[in-house]
Amino acid sequence: MTLPLLAARRCWHAAINPLHATIYFSPDLGKELATLGIKDPVAVNLASRSAAMGAVGPGTVTATFYNYRHDLITRHLPAVWDTATPEQVLAARLRAADSTLRRLLGPEAIGSPEIAEAADLAMLATRGCTRHARTLYAAHADLPVPDAPHLRLWHATTLLREHRGDGHLAALLLAGLDPVEALISHTATGRGMSAKWIKAIRGWEQSDLDAATERLRERGILDADGELTDEGKAVRERLEAETDRLDAAPYEHLGEEGLTRLAELGGAFVTKAIGAGAFPRDLFGRA
Repeated sequence: MTLPLLAARRCWHAAINPLHATIYFSPDLGKELATLGIKDPVAVNLASRSAAMGAVGPGTVTATFYNYRHDLITRHLPAVWDTATPEQVLAARLRAADSTLRRLLGPEAIGSPEIAEAADLAMLATRGCTRHARTLYAAHADLPVPDAPHLRLWHATTLLREHRGDGHLAALLLAGLDPVEALISHTATGRGMSAKWIKAIRGWEQSDLDAATERLRERGILDADGELTDEGKAVRERLEAETDRLDAAPYEHLGEEGLTRLAELGGAFVTKAIGAGAFPRDLFGRA
């Protein structure tokens, strides 16, 4: 990359991914999908995340999500599509994004020129994205772009999030980390989901986590206390560096000045959203 080292990664983590991810922990999403008859929280999550791909079955979702337990997915897909269509779910998700951002950011921010500027910058970055081997990105890229600036920003962060995520899966395969090992090693960095949420959202049992932890110890990635070893830190950094390489194009297209401004604007919105309770307090960490 010609951009400053780690600049794109920092922007993605601080200003792009969290803004998109507010939807997954918003009560508004559950309320909207409940009006369609989808009330189970796991079904809500799976349907809202996969709807852009159409009424796909569990195999497709397991492959594209990477770190969900397959039998968790089979309990809800494809059955959920007998309750509501993907088009209905996508419309409900957009309504939930609207109400969520309005609640977290407030009317002043929603109507501000800054949110329109951030939306323009994020959409400009998406012009550098590519579709090949990027299943979730490509599916979302086929969706119409909303008119409202705050929803246009959320849509753009969705595209950028899935573009990086699709590349990250390729990097995980190259790193030799299976779904649970990927989650456990990420948690060990201090930035991944806690075991409580891995089990609640991804469907893994404690025995799965324990077995993956033991495999990582045998490979020298974790120590006896479950902390990353020097080799483990190196594995995680190589993983992120490869993800950066695969995800460089959108931010190269945006340019250094635009990237700096997007990080500034988006970071301020994310800070405001977190202050308004966008995420559970125990979402991240070792507990």
